[in-house]
Amino acid sequence: MAEAEGGSDKKSGESLKDKGNEQFKAGNYLKAAALYTQAIKQDPQNPTLYSNRAAAFLQLVKLNKALADAETTITLNPKWEKGYFRKGCILEAMEQYDDALTAFQTALQYNPKSVEVSRKMKRIFQLARDKKRAEEVETMRSNIDMAKHLDKLKSEMSGKCGSEEHEDVFSFLVETMEAAVKSWHETSKVEARVYFLLDNEKTDTEKYAPVVNIDKAFESPDTHRNCFPFLRQYAEDSFSRAACLVTPKSIMSYPQVWKGQGSRKWKHGQQDGFFVQFETPFLRKLWFIPSSNELGQTLCRDPEDLDISAHELIPRLFKVKSSNS
Repeated sequence: MAEAEGGSDKKSGESLKDKGNEQFKAGNYLKAAALYTQAIKQDPQNPTLYSNRAAAFLQLVKLNKALADAETTITLNPKWEKGYFRKGCILEAMEQYDDALTAFQTALQYNPKSVEVSRKMKRIFQLARDKKRAEEVETMRSNIDMAKHLDKLKSEMSGKCGSEEHEDVFSFLVETMEAAVKSWHETSKVEARVYFLLDNEKTDTEKYAPVVNIDKAFESPDTHRNCFPFLRQYAEDSFSRAACLVTPKSIMSYPQVWKGQGSRKWKHGQQDGFFVQFETPFLRKLWFIPSSNELGQTLCRDPEDLDISAHELIPRLFKVKSSNS
C-alpha cells in the first residue's frame, strides 16, 4: 500500500513538473516556481525538479534561492552536468565569475560535447576580463596621484626657491591638477580657468579671487591677444606666487593658437583631454592630460610633458626672477 502511494506521488509530481514547464516556457516564472515547489513536495528526491526551480528562481532574480536549488540538484545527482550548469549560470548572475567558471568546467567533465557549456565558458572568460579591467579603471579613477609624475619638477623647484616656498607652490600645482582630473572623471570636462596662488599676507582678497574664468580666450586671435595682458596685470596686482591655467583641448581652435606651428608640432595623437600650463617667476611648464573611454568610464591618462616654447597656451605671466633674487 505504501509503495502504491509513493508511485502515485511521483506521478503527481511529474504532472506538476509538466505544468511548471509549460508556465516556464510561457514566461510565467513565478507560477512555474510554485508548481515546481508543489512537485518537490510530492517527489523530494527528484533532482530535475530542483534544477527546474533553480532556473525559474534565476529568471526571478532570486539568486540565493536559485543557488540553493542548484546545490541540492548536485547533491542528489553529483554526475549530472545540469546541476553544475545551473550553478554556473547563477554564479554568473552574481558576478562571481571564478566560481562560475569552476562550475562550468565540472559540467563539461560530465558532458564534454556540450556546446552550451563551452559557449558559457567563453562568455565567462570575457566577463571576468571585463570585470577585472573595470576594477582597475575604477582604482585608477579614484586613486589620483599627480605628485608621482612630478618628482623631477619638484627637484627642479627646490633648487630655484626656498624650501617652504617650493613646497607651497608644488602643493598648489598638484592640488590644481588633481581637481581638474577629478572634474574630468565626473563630467568629462574642465572649465577654462587660471588658478592663482595668492599671497596670504599681501593679497587683497576682497578684490582678487584665486580663480579667473578664461573660457572666451581661445575663441579668436583678438580675444587671445587681449587675455594675457589682463592676466599678467592680475598676477602682479594680486601678488600671486604662481598660476596654473587649465583648459580643455576642444575649445582652443586646436592647434592654431600655438604660434602658427600647426599639427606638425603635435605628436600626441587625436585623443581628447585638457592642458595644464604652470607659471611661476622661476619656471614655466606645460602638460597635456589625454583622456580615453574604458568600459564606459572616462579615464585620464598620465600627463605628457610638452615643449612650452612650441605649445604655450598663453605667453609668460610673471616677470623673470633669478634664483638668488
